[in-house]
Amino acid sequence: MKKLILLSLVFLTLYGCGDEVQFNTPAFQGDRENVLWRAKAFSASISAEGFLTITGSNTSEKVILSIPSVSESTFILGDVEAIEAQYIDGFGTTFSTNNKPDESVSIYPELGEIVIEEIDYTLRTFTGTYRFLAFDASGLNSVGFTNGIFYRVPLVFGEFPTTITTCEDSEMAADVALLAYEATFASELDFIDSDAYEASCTAYIDALSDQRTFCGDPDDALQSIIDGLGVCQITCEQATANRVEAESQYVTATIGNFDEKCAQYLLYLQEQIEFCGDVDGSIQADIDSLNCDDDDDDGVPNAFEDFNGDGDITNDDTDGDGIANYLDTDDDGDGVLTVDEAVDADGNPIDTDGDGDVNYLDNDDDGDGLFSNFETGDTDGNGVADYLDNDDDGDTILTINENADPNADGNPVDAIDTDSDGTPDYLQA
Repeated sequence: MKKLILLSLVFLTLYGCGDEVQFNTPAFQGDRENVLWRAKAFSASISAEGFLTITGSNTSEKVILSIPSVSESTFILGDVEAIEAQYIDGFGTTFSTNNKPDESVSIYPELGEIVIEEIDYTLRTFTGTYRFLAFDASGLNSVGFTNGIFYRVPLVFGEFPTTITTCEDSEMAADVALLAYEATFASELDFIDSDAYEASCTAYIDALSDQRTFCGDPDDALQSIIDGLGVCQITCEQATANRVEAESQYVTATIGNFDEKCAQYLLYLQEQIEFCGDVDGSIQADIDSLNCDDDDDDGVPNAFEDFNGDGDITNDDTDGDGIANYLDTDDDGDGVLTVDEAVDADGNPIDTDGDGDVNYLDNDDDGDGLFSNFETGDTDGNGVADYLDNDDDGDTILTINENADPNADGNPVDAIDTDSDGTPDYLQA
């Protein structure tokens, strides 16, 4: 049975009643195991990342204090690597507050702190206090320093950073990152963007790591949040919810937005496999059956070319030209390519004459009795092509009422020309 070793630090105040300690020259000292330890040489350095290291040494021993910010603050030792106190003894053994004590060792109350009380930017010196309990690599042997003080230790390497990050700065940055992360899965969103989620989650982890670096994490609360975020992937439940919503939008899609909704549905089906798996292959089957194509590039997706509604797009041939609609660039054979037939602002086909057939399936788009392929130009110059204008000459008499096609075959070759001037009535105002 391991012997339980109770190690406690009794931290004494630097100044006692009537026994004030004063320094008139730079100094670095502390009580090592209640015996005064004094450095003969000491200096400070600032790394390119803005981390501060204060070192004191005598003939064979050294104390090294490291903190992540050049700021007048208190830094708690023992919970993050960037905040560390080291003691190197005369035999070269390193004792560090970042070495974990063995399970047989309990410590009370904590590993200590480094306090930067004053930074003199003119003289380039640092003044403060320290106390710590450090362990060797085995975690069984320790050394404690109390009443530590460094006074006007000079900066000999590096420069003061132009921007100094403090604990408060890192806390604010973590709060901002949290809001950005939570926004990616807010309840009002239709979908959780997996890429945006991953990016914001990773940024939040980075911000929490910075907060640990600059503030410490004595109760491991920050590390617990980091661990809980895992690998920053959306859950299977979230991926499934995305797919359900995408399917709902897909089945209610219109011609105008079908390309977008079909591609969206395909994306979330693929993500469902990525984040949930597909044990029975049912999701892949849905992907395989999905048809987002427009084979004739006429602006009407294949899914909307099943005019008779029997589920077979190969037997729909509106104009009877022997070419199925999904392969026919002029579905109604009216001489106007399907892709050029009128659509509304959302890209959905228009039914100009209101007869129930949208223009791309109607060979008489304006309902004036003449087939659209016989109506070229804009006779009255009103900006509406004749094949969409039910009063081609703009005389207020509808084309259908001007005997434009007496034999009703849709061809105006027999149109009445009352004054025999060579221009039929329906084109003469």
